[in-house]
Amino acid sequence: MTDSYKDLLKQREDLEKRINDARRQELSAAVAQVRSLVAEYGLTAQDVFPTGRGSRSSTTSGVKVAPKYRNPETNETWTGRGKAPKWIQGQDREKFAI
Repeated sequence: MTDSYKDLLKQREDLEKRINDARRQELSAAVAQVRSLVAEYGLTAQDVFPTGRGSRSSTTSGVKVAPKYRNPETNETWTGRGKAPKWIQGQDREKFAI
């Protein structure tokens, strides 16, 4: 009633082969179906796989921001984002507003 270790290994080998064969057949059918749909609707790779970062990145990432503050002595500017430059630290920012 109980199978030996070698018998079980052989069964696993046979099962893995059947799994791989079934996957190949189903994958082939899926690719054929996709190709048929692409041809039927005239789709392009861009339609199916649009480029871009999708929802992972912000829509404003990499966009330059206009400066909000200017140092009157050096004309150096700062957007108000990130760490404040030394020329504006500890001072009223309104007097540097552009």
